[in-house]
Amino acid sequence: MGASNYDRSPFLAVPGADAACVSGWGAIGTRLREAIAARGATRAVVVVECYPGVDEAGVADCLARELRPLLSLRSAEALKPPDDIDRLCAPWLGGGDPVFGYLSPLELPEFFDGGRVAEFKSRVAAVTEGVVLVVGVGGRMIADGDILLYADLARWEIQRRQRQGEIGNLGASNAGQSPGAKYKRAFFIDWRVADRWKKPLLRRFDFLLDTNDRAAPKLAQGDAVRRGLEEATRRPFRVVPFFDPGPWGGQWMKEVCDLDRTAPNYAWCFDCVPEENSLLLGMGEHRVEIPAIDIVFDRPRALLGDAVHARFGDEFPIRFDLLDTMGGGNLSFQVHPMTEYIQWKFGMHYTQDESYYILDAAPDACVYLGLTPGADRAAMARGLASAQAGGAPFDDAKYVNRWPARKHDHFLIPAGTCHCSGKNSMVLEISATPYIFTFKMWDWARLGLDGRPRPIHLDHGLANIQWGRDTDWVRENLINRVVAIASGEGWREERTGLHEREFIETRRHWFSGRVPHDTGGIERGGVNVLNLVEGQEAVVESPDGAFAPFVVHYAETFIVPAAVGKYTIRPGVGPANREMGTMKAFVRTGIFAHCGGRSDRMVATHGQEKGRKT
Repeated sequence: MGASNYDRSPFLAVPGADAACVSGWGAIGTRLREAIAARGATRAVVVVECYPGVDEAGVADCLARELRPLLSLRSAEALKPPDDIDRLCAPWLGGGDPVFGYLSPLELPEFFDGGRVAEFKSRVAAVTEGVVLVVGVGGRMIADGDILLYADLARWEIQRRQRQGEIGNLGASNAGQSPGAKYKRAFFIDWRVADRWKKPLLRRFDFLLDTNDRAAPKLAQGDAVRRGLEEATRRPFRVVPFFDPGPWGGQWMKEVCDLDRTAPNYAWCFDCVPEENSLLLGMGEHRVEIPAIDIVFDRPRALLGDAVHARFGDEFPIRFDLLDTMGGGNLSFQVHPMTEYIQWKFGMHYTQDESYYILDAAPDACVYLGLTPGADRAAMARGLASAQAGGAPFDDAKYVNRWPARKHDHFLIPAGTCHCSGKNSMVLEISATPYIFTFKMWDWARLGLDGRPRPIHLDHGLANIQWGRDTDWVRENLINRVVAIASGEGWREERTGLHEREFIETRRHWFSGRVPHDTGGIERGGVNVLNLVEGQEAVVESPDGAFAPFVVHYAETFIVPAAVGKYTIRPGVGPANREMGTMKAFVRTGIFAHCGGRSDRMVATHGQEKGRKT
């Protein structure tokens, strides 16, 4: 591929926002003092509402130096005692399970002592002039605030602070607990609670405080942030990719994505997981980082489209990520839960159907998928249990199919199908978004990065395997179900999946000229997610100039909101006359607009197409 042109810091420029952001505590203090003075009142209550994980003490100290408040309060001092909060959270943490709990319906006020909150409110009311400063998660329970700041935090930075032992969970005294335990509690409790509290505030805060980089805090005007969120629904955009190592990680992304060559490996790239990724808003010379999920919370209809929004609410249902085993090892042998199981056991309303699209592969690459004919479930269960207990390695060849994997193959993996990617492949994983619900059943007798065995969930796994998905069924239903759909001058479109049981549809376009695309619009269509799977650079454009040309590079994922409607993709730079390729995913919504304005009635035709299998 030559030198890497992968953009690891994509940003979305906010129109008219060159002066909307300042950086550094001195400049932040000046901007806030100006806002206080502009009110023309003798008293100003400044509330800094925080997402869990923000360095509340550091924020409070720095703002106190700048604003010199007559009264400064920390909302954390009104929380219930940690033991009480632990008891509140315990029913949702799944007992001793190291990974899984149940999605909590808890609300933030349940974490607070009502008497302490009332006392703090009285103290605020007693101040009749000067500045009052309230900082922390739930700060608006103490005061609405004459000036409201929201201190948000990217999910990757929360995880980094958890791993470094810098933070614990909401209201808990557990900073020294294992990162896995803290992540589990955050996933099932903290982030659900905090997101419910945050959603109505997205339209109300006066300023956004970005402290992802403690050394370079930024303050952005709330209206500019909201303009950025609106702009994101009018044009293609990328979220900031997040790379992480793993026990099976490889070396491919180091070169293609221009990563640290001295790192042992990179296993994952979350390239379109809005709950995990962040979004960079460009405001003049500054880049303001916010969680990408804020777009989904604030503008779900314009982003997702009516039908997708009606089905999934303010969740982003499509996930693209990269799995690198080039020079690494096999992924864990695993299965994902059936829909009724994930609803019953974990409180999630849809499951993790997925697929593996092979971006690159060595000659010995393979995918483990489905069971061998007549696989004995009792014997397989005994073999897995014995291997996990330290006995002989699991005899995968006896029970599991191993399929050769070549570049641009597409393997479909509906929930209940046992699977894993083998070593020496580069996978673009296209899936539904409930991404932590993976039941590992065998991890090839290796340790995790922490030197400990990774959690195995054999009982969960065995309860979900669909035993009829054997060699013939997999060959017929799950491997390279490629059907020619349409073509035009310089382009051709193929349907590659997903399986009938999966709600995501995927289309591959090969092109040397300009390809017409259409999201279908808000009312009739839905959000598109695409990756440039072949070619050095492509350009996404609006036929009527509604957005500026948007450049994407090899292996980059990008989002096209439903509100965009028609758009085109053409080659950028690269060898002349060489075909390029994109993979596009969208939610099946009954009727969906495609290339050339043609509509396919997906519900009626899906499963009836009998085209060439490649």
